[in-house]
Amino acid sequence: MSVLIAFKTIVRKEIYRFVRIWPQTLLPPAITTALYFLIFGKLIGERIGTVNGVSYMDYIVPGIILMSVITHSYANVVSSFYSTKFQRNIEELLVAPVPNWVILAGYISGGIFRGILVGAVVAVISLFFAPMTIQNPLIAIADVLLTATLFSLAGFINAILAESFDDISIIPNFVLTPLSYLGGVFYSVDMLPQIWQHISLGNPILYMVNTFRYGIIGVSDVDISLAFLMTGGFTLLLALCALWLLSRGTGIKT
Repeated sequence: MSVLIAFKTIVRKEIYRFVRIWPQTLLPPAITTALYFLIFGKLIGERIGTVNGVSYMDYIVPGIILMSVITHSYANVVSSFYSTKFQRNIEELLVAPVPNWVILAGYISGGIFRGILVGAVVAVISLFFAPMTIQNPLIAIADVLLTATLFSLAGFINAILAESFDDISIIPNFVLTPLSYLGGVFYSVDMLPQIWQHISLGNPILYMVNTFRYGIIGVSDVDISLAFLMTGGFTLLLALCALWLLSRGTGIKT
């Protein structure tokens, strides 16, 4: 029972933290998304026409939704846990009889909740630009949950290893953002030259975006089974890595 109370307390704190400042956490994604749909979907999309048999607007909607989930699930955990380290509040968790897996699960759950909530906001905004019919709801839900979990874990590990606020911005700016934009959000891999098609297949976000796109509109550039296997494998690997770092006290014990 004490473990459940600890878990619920951490999750409640995490959710309250970003909901309390919703003009900073929920409003900007809505505005950015509207601009994406207006510029890429309407203005550029009308010139492109169709991609893989669907309109360009319909094609980019799933990618933009998942890109928002990735960005905000990662950002929520990395900023929250590093702030806990920076303010020395982490010491309260370390001296409390709370297992490491409960600490990890609490922060990850907060990241998942924010990622999915922002994704839902983006999905609602998309309805003003294009109708949405979900072709494979189970695949879409499973992919978005796995993706949010994966990048929440990545944010947690970044926060553990970070030694300054600059360290928590390097990965999002120089790794996460380029991989997201090059992950097939705005284009199909088939549109690239042959060599770049092979290079793109090394980008894990490509598999997540295409799996979610398959769940929404039934179109994908990659094998769905392989995509789920990769995403699940990376998620398990990062979870084990995060627990190992917590057990060692890396970055949180002086």
